[in-house]
Amino acid sequence: MSQYFEIHPDNPQRRLVRQAVEIIARGGVVVYPTDSSYAIGCSLGDKGAMERIQRIRRLNDRHNFTLVCRDLSEIARYAVVDNINYRLLKMLTPGPYTFILKASREVPRRLQNPRRKTIGLRVPDHIVTQAVLQALNEPLMSSTLIMPGEELPMTDPYEVRLQLEHAVDLIIDGGFCGHEPTTVVDLMGDRPEILREGKGSLDWLVEH
Repeated sequence: MSQYFEIHPDNPQRRLVRQAVEIIARGGVVVYPTDSSYAIGCSLGDKGAMERIQRIRRLNDRHNFTLVCRDLSEIARYAVVDNINYRLLKMLTPGPYTFILKASREVPRRLQNPRRKTIGLRVPDHIVTQAVLQALNEPLMSSTLIMPGEELPMTDPYEVRLQLEHAVDLIIDGGFCGHEPTTVVDLMGDRPEILREGKGSLDWLVEH
């Protein structure tokens, strides 16, 4: 049976945030809110927890997980960021974007795209998620909470509880989340390439 924490979306309770981090650090799988939709995540280095997420979502080994980071400096630790991309990331973070960049040596090989050696990273603009990331002091290895056979992410934490309370260790209820995925931006080429148009605006593309 999973834990269920109602964490205030504007003023997160420190005690519950600490408990959430303890569960993640012990190898727990957590469902949590973001600025685009609910996501499912675990500790960066926990292969067993990652495999549990793969089973819950019925993902194959080719699915690319995202590193959910607290800020731009954490992105720069786990990815190779040049000056041009740094300026773009500074403009678009935090926000509903996932960026594809070359992985640094800090990223476990199993999380990298096997051919391109890339990794997806994002900095969510969500107070609860930021509180957890600050206390955790490392990124969450994460995937959007889209269940097998569904096209859209789950949005209602009560429904998540009914469906997943025996499959995950913690559900963080941070209120209603949308069901629009992030905009995915590939920064491996000479110009940014939009791989998926989602919640994040594309107005900045005119300037690049």
